[in-house]
Amino acid sequence: MKSLILYSSKSGNTRKLAEAIQTFLPGDTVLATVEERPDHEGFDMVFIGFWFQGGTADQHAAAYLKGFNGSQPLFLFATHGAAADSDHARIGLEHARDLVSSAVVLGTFSCQGEVKAEFLAKAKNKEPRPPWVDDADRAVGHPDVEDINRLKEAVMNAVGNR
Repeated sequence: MKSLILYSSKSGNTRKLAEAIQTFLPGDTVLATVEERPDHEGFDMVFIGFWFQGGTADQHAAAYLKGFNGSQPLFLFATHGAAADSDHARIGLEHARDLVSSAVVLGTFSCQGEVKAEFLAKAKNKEPRPPWVDDADRAVGHPDVEDINRLKEAVMNAVGNR
């Protein structure tokens, strides 16, 4: 299997997940940023990772997802300040999935990612207060080993469903 792993990462959290996928994914892999806009033709599966901006995929990843016209199955992964099981996380992934409505999405994964202190301080003072802010203090140190293990399980389940 030949896989393309794309990501957009502002603070390094999503890049950490993308690099982890590359270490345990069987077959040949190519790792690149969505900003590089590599050609996805010739790959058997495409993995696209992003951080949440405004409750969905950041602008660079969203542009790539909107323009995705390949027939390859996708796996979407994300990092965010919200709790992984929160409505904010679930809805954000649904929004991202809707951007590629014609593609087959074999799996998704999201986890908390540590939010930079200066950004969190600004977000705490916003009105209205972003829904993820109260969870963000618990995001310190994430993605961690447990997150990577859950990611591996989700990826291997998706790959096995091919």
